[in-house]
Amino acid sequence: MTPQTHRIRQRLYACATSILFLAGSAGMLHAAAVCNVRNYGAKGNGTTMDTKAIQSAINACEQKGGGTVLLPPGTYLSAPIMLKSNITFHLDKGATLLGSTNRADYPAITEFRAPGRQALVSAVKANNVTIDGQGTINGQGQAWWQMAREYRNSGVLGSHHPRPRLVVFDHCDHVLLEGVTIENSPMWQVVPYYSNYVTIRNVRILAPPHSPNTDAIDPFSSSHVLIDHVYSDVGDDNVAIKSGMINSPGPDSPSYDITIKNCTFMHGHGLSVGSEMSGGAHNILAENIEFDGTDNGIRVKASRDRGHPVYNLVYRNIHMVNVKDALVITEYYPRMMPPQGVAPAPITRLTPHFHNIVLENVSATGSRMAGVVVGLPEAPVTGVVLRNVAIVAQKGLTVGYATVTGQNFRVQAAGGPAITKLAGAHVFLVTTKSSPKSAGKSQK
Repeated sequence: MTPQTHRIRQRLYACATSILFLAGSAGMLHAAAVCNVRNYGAKGNGTTMDTKAIQSAINACEQKGGGTVLLPPGTYLSAPIMLKSNITFHLDKGATLLGSTNRADYPAITEFRAPGRQALVSAVKANNVTIDGQGTINGQGQAWWQMAREYRNSGVLGSHHPRPRLVVFDHCDHVLLEGVTIENSPMWQVVPYYSNYVTIRNVRILAPPHSPNTDAIDPFSSSHVLIDHVYSDVGDDNVAIKSGMINSPGPDSPSYDITIKNCTFMHGHGLSVGSEMSGGAHNILAENIEFDGTDNGIRVKASRDRGHPVYNLVYRNIHMVNVKDALVITEYYPRMMPPQGVAPAPITRLTPHFHNIVLENVSATGSRMAGVVVGLPEAPVTGVVLRNVAIVAQKGLTVGYATVTGQNFRVQAAGGPAITKLAGAHVFLVTTKSSPKSAGKSQK
């Protein structure tokens, strides 16, 4: 392990420890009053709208100085609700918060500096907010997915017809999401937006494989985030770290000090940094993660209309099975590969700059492609380190306008070379054919 990698890990572990401590403290702060939603008129029969009763329980708990809003077993049909500071929203086992399917129930709002619709569950400028229990938040997003497909097929931009997210923490501090199942959001499922000290652990996040834009967790311009023991089986990114919109005029804050660990990712588009990166991202640790059947594994993506510096990313102890593209680092999103004869462009505020990305103890089998590491000619990717990386794929690794180094690196490609070098590629990898302890010749 290099000194640089060690320093990054130390800082990220310290951040993760502080998040756990603060999340536990937050739960203790608002454990006094208990406001059972049935005492405020909620029926929980799955057909009666319980929005007013649930919101009344939240407001009453806030007026008492904070406490627990309890959803006992039942199915609570609801339009959007708003959580407040010092509130624990607790869903008992057998309790389901069920999102209304009436589109008119989701007010049009400005969200994330763009037209949107209010999320089913949100908190805005709140502190010490918890959602926990063994219950379920179900967004019933099927009608919204069908709408999105119809607009996409007709060539209409989806941004002109926004869909609600499911759970949004907007400018919040000290947030805990624990134990619950989150499923079937109309769009992104859990979004910490400009929020700090956020812990998401022991959570299941689900959506059908082809449900559009159902990202599981999208930390957006947020910091000190811990994602721990999350099972994600969705239709888009399993995790996508973001920090700004496409063609953002700025200013945008970065996402930083984020740890993702002990997770299982099934269907989905993998663990992504980007693509909306106009604020940048740094100090991200991902470790002890299992990928099974995702479209991508590790992915860092941006382009000239949505980039910024992205650096100090560490991926450790990653295991992938039947992942189509194991490693994707590209500054050409939504393309993966550069167009033929790509020329330098002027550097702007939105030019992506990827550097200091470490992969350590990573394996992948059954992949379509080992991956790509491709930068822009005006902003090459630098400092990519592959250490103890073994990939079995149909095609090898392609590198262009990037510097890639490492040791104990193996690609077993069914067709073509293990490594293909495009213009601007600087590859210094010590490869092995068998044991990671043995070293073959360097590919330069």
